[in-house]
Amino acid sequence: MTDLLKELILDYQQFEKPAGFPRHLQYQIIKKKAFICIGVRRCGKTTLLYQIIDKLQKKKKIASENIVYLNFFDDRIEDNALSFLIEAYYSLYPDKRHKEKVYFILDELQEMTGWERFVNRILNTENCEVFISGSSAKLLSKEIATQMRGRSLTWELFPFSFKEFADKNGLLNKKMTSQNRILLKNCFDDYFNKGGFPEVMDKDDRIRIMIHQEYYKNILHRDIIERFDANHPQAVIKLSQKLSNNISSLHSLNRLTEYLRSMGFKCSKQFVSECLGWYHDAYLFFPVSVFSASISKQNANPKKYYAIDHSLMKSVSSKILRNYGQVLENIVFMYLRRLTENIYYYKTKNGKEVDFITVDNTGKKNLIQVSFDLENSQTIKRETSALFEAMTEQKLKIGTIITYSDEDVIEQNGKKIKIIPAWKSLSQRIKF
Repeated sequence: MTDLLKELILDYQQFEKPAGFPRHLQYQIIKKKAFICIGVRRCGKTTLLYQIIDKLQKKKKIASENIVYLNFFDDRIEDNALSFLIEAYYSLYPDKRHKEKVYFILDELQEMTGWERFVNRILNTENCEVFISGSSAKLLSKEIATQMRGRSLTWELFPFSFKEFADKNGLLNKKMTSQNRILLKNCFDDYFNKGGFPEVMDKDDRIRIMIHQEYYKNILHRDIIERFDANHPQAVIKLSQKLSNNISSLHSLNRLTEYLRSMGFKCSKQFVSECLGWYHDAYLFFPVSVFSASISKQNANPKKYYAIDHSLMKSVSSKILRNYGQVLENIVFMYLRRLTENIYYYKTKNGKEVDFITVDNTGKKNLIQVSFDLENSQTIKRETSALFEAMTEQKLKIGTIITYSDEDVIEQNGKKIKIIPAWKSLSQRIKF
């Protein structure tokens, strides 16, 4: 194994790494803390590591010999490889030990058993910095927080946001001329269709759907069923299909359990609860609870579920998603999720619903409604009345409705609702 690792280290030092597009992830590198990048499969984590290597070489002038890159999805690397890695590297460069800093870039490290102990050990004993990527729940478990003992910082990477998508197309931060306005609108149309996975952006519809479906199968089988040794693998798949077909809808644990039982699966509520947690850990689906100070009330009420990528869901849904409002709502959710995990849906005392209420680090609350369009007077009345009612209860003066293309301002009793098109609001920071 030592000889193989030496060969791989040298090979990757010579490998011309693709630059990719710079992501908007605002990460920091802290000395003596492992940098851990987590996220769903194929969202761009490897490319981000390549970009970190490029910065090390160009900005910090780090020699390629001081950088160790390994991708642990390489089927030649055995599970005990980490035991030989330090020996392999310093047998190539014996004069560097304890004299020069070495940068270990370890891609998909969750494939290796005992990686946490290895990283802790080299941070303690070697002159090094460590960068890690991973796409499964193995990098999210509570055990890791304990075993790493505060020796790491974790950063989340998602598929491209619309802001990144627009930037990639050269349309970000341009003056809002009539021409650029049209170009940005067209860009959002494109994003609405293609989604944010980097590999599919230049593919036609047929190939994109095929690639999405392959992603979906890998997430379910490798990151969930195999990882957790699920004793009802088909139930895991069927429940995922249920959520895929009903993005942004309310789901209770009892109803989901009844659904699986109606299909012949002898599943307990405990299993269904675990399954929903697995989806979340694998970055496939995200639960959103009702807004309440009571955790028991949050748990007792149905939850909404949103997907990692709206276009992925369209590709795997067993029915054609004609409800564009659900797709837009998923896009807005993922925009908010990049900013905070404190996202809820809101129910007024009269039972009216607002799609999202977020709470930032200062405790400031923001209410956001999502509606594909507001052409129908009944739609306007429904969306605004719920929002105004929630604003009154939460003592907020400003609320937001995000639409596909409508733009307006509605004022009532000293309160203001800003109606903002998604192509404009999501290409910048929403101003509440």
